[in-house]
Amino acid sequence: MTEVTRYQDDKLIGRWLLVCAVTIFGMILLGGITRLTESGLSMVDWQPIMGVVPPLSTADWVYLFEQYKLFPEYQLINTGMSLDEFKQIFWFEYLHRMLGRFIGLLFFFPLMAFLWMGKVHPRLKPHLFALLILGGCQGLMGWYMVQSGLVDRPDVSQYRLTAHLGLAIAIYGYIVWLTIGLFSPERIIRMGHASVALSLVPLVYLMILSGGFVAGTNAGLSFPTWPLMGDSFIPPALYRDGLLSVFEQVTTIHFNHRMLAYATGLIVISAALHGVLRSHDLRVRIASVLMMAAVTLQIVLGIGTVLSYVNVTIAAGHQSGAVVLLTTVLYWVHCKRTETAPSAR
Repeated sequence: MTEVTRYQDDKLIGRWLLVCAVTIFGMILLGGITRLTESGLSMVDWQPIMGVVPPLSTADWVYLFEQYKLFPEYQLINTGMSLDEFKQIFWFEYLHRMLGRFIGLLFFFPLMAFLWMGKVHPRLKPHLFALLILGGCQGLMGWYMVQSGLVDRPDVSQYRLTAHLGLAIAIYGYIVWLTIGLFSPERIIRMGHASVALSLVPLVYLMILSGGFVAGTNAGLSFPTWPLMGDSFIPPALYRDGLLSVFEQVTTIHFNHRMLAYATGLIVISAALHGVLRSHDLRVRIASVLMMAAVTLQIVLGIGTVLSYVNVTIAAGHQSGAVVLLTTVLYWVHCKRTETAPSAR
């Protein structure tokens, strides 16, 4: 196989992965809306095959609504909900599950076709099979999360929700990283830049996981003020329950997320400014500007989410903004690791 053919095949695979990444981004956004509208427990069973058929008659809707009434969310929170109100939350969760199935098909069938046609380079095969396995695990994790809200509590476990979000973000980031590499195969990695640049990725990922615990405990509603939390910058009762407070006490969870956001913003902006002012590589400067814009927007959306008492639109934008920020950081890291030195220019 010639280099030209291999380059063309890499671009083909890259375009396919780009479509997958964009679709997963939509999935993460829809998942955030599903959580914010408290819609995730409206479908109380998991039917991977038969579940693709939506309710088609009044009798179907009544049956599903009666099933929903048997579980804690209706009994403890939504008692008296009308059938029309149930339909609104049902459609969010139904679309979320359908999009998940679509992503599975969008990844699996093209992958099989590309393998059959010999379009996938051997070095890429382990990554694509790993993504296939991770996608299957994500589907199982989604149902495992939903089950936690169908037993004795009217809400899903914040641990399982964060794991579900974290795996989705990891899959998305993995695909984005592969895609960037496929569109710039001629770039040579300069190992001296690798460790410092890569450190930004786990920092942003940790902040996203922190946001998962905020969402899972509704901690964003606890202090609708900024820059203070209530009457002080450091609220009372922090870490009241020791280490467990990090994951279960809303005050500590909210405070930690703010502190992580401040630290992440400061570090990311510093790295971006350094890239703009010091780099001789145009790609690094462009990536730095994009990263700075993304983190600034994310900070504004985070403040807006708090002050709006977690308005659904703003909060969904905040979650999407985190994914955009991660995307720009991944692009910046790749550009930094393959930065052209002044002498090379």
